[in-house]
Amino acid sequence: MTTAPTPTPTKDSTASAHVGRRLLPSPVTGQEWVLIGVLIILWIALSFLTPAFATAGSWQPLLSSVAPIALMGVGMTMIIIAGGIDVSVGGAMMVAGVSSAKLLVNQGVPLIVAILIAMAIGGVLGLINGVLIAYGRVHAIIITFGTANLFQFIGRQIFADQTVNGIPNTIDFFGRGEGGRTLGIPHSFVLTLLVVVVAWVYLRHARTGRHLYAIGGDPLAARLAGIRVERRVMSTYVITGILVGLAAVFTVASGTSTLDQSIGSGKELAVIAAVVIGGTSITGGRGSVLGTVLGALLVQTVSSGVTQLGWPSQLSDFFVGVAIAVAVGADLIRQRTRRQR
Repeated sequence: MTTAPTPTPTKDSTASAHVGRRLLPSPVTGQEWVLIGVLIILWIALSFLTPAFATAGSWQPLLSSVAPIALMGVGMTMIIIAGGIDVSVGGAMMVAGVSSAKLLVNQGVPLIVAILIAMAIGGVLGLINGVLIAYGRVHAIIITFGTANLFQFIGRQIFADQTVNGIPNTIDFFGRGEGGRTLGIPHSFVLTLLVVVVAWVYLRHARTGRHLYAIGGDPLAARLAGIRVERRVMSTYVITGILVGLAAVFTVASGTSTLDQSIGSGKELAVIAAVVIGGTSITGGRGSVLGTVLGALLVQTVSSGVTQLGWPSQLSDFFVGVAIAVAVGADLIRQRTRRQR
């Protein structure tokens, strides 16, 4: 009785497997384990320095503030993995936020309708970015810097130099009060975690999700391999816009019954900081939404800790800046080490 010979791996199949392992990140990367350790140490230290930090009254607002940053960070992670960036998310949040707030106040629409409209507005604004970047072949930083100013102008026109007053209690489902929590956990944070799980599975196991890593690693090689680079790049901006719209509703809900033009201000920096600190390579080709959530937790923990300790608010920016510098430096070292192998 003879047995079939074991097929010998060809050079092409071996190379293909190597590329697959290289493009697909580990379930939990080394940097993410480091972030988990840093967060645990930071939480323990803050609990000793300010006992109020360990109470539900401190954790619930913290998780509420993490939700919109992490939610937008999911989309930003996809964009940066694919080699792009989006500095217009703050302006897009302003447009989606004030539009949904005015619909709730002036038209009395149900919360779900306001959410869908905000997401649709965000998606359209993301589509504008995506089309200009993917098909106009203009660098993302130039396009999104321009649209950031355009979106802010549109938002201010909708505000009409006035605040939006009398936002109804129906939006409290995603707010910071009792109506916005179940078992003490904010609904906005729970929904954000669900989005993160979906995005994590998509990036790791969906063919189109893995394409983003290939595009960020080498867009020319990805195009030669048959990947529709323009379509994939455009889709990342549309997805991000949709998530920005949902994050805008969370932000409106977490405030008071009055909304002013500060909505969205500085959010793009907080989101990019969370993504970079979470281990996503700013040059593209590598990243994880799990790291982004951890980065958002770190950024908001630092901000909350500085406030509760009574330190100057500028120290929060300093600590986050140091964290970004360390994360970018570590990424550059990893890239150099990889090239030398």
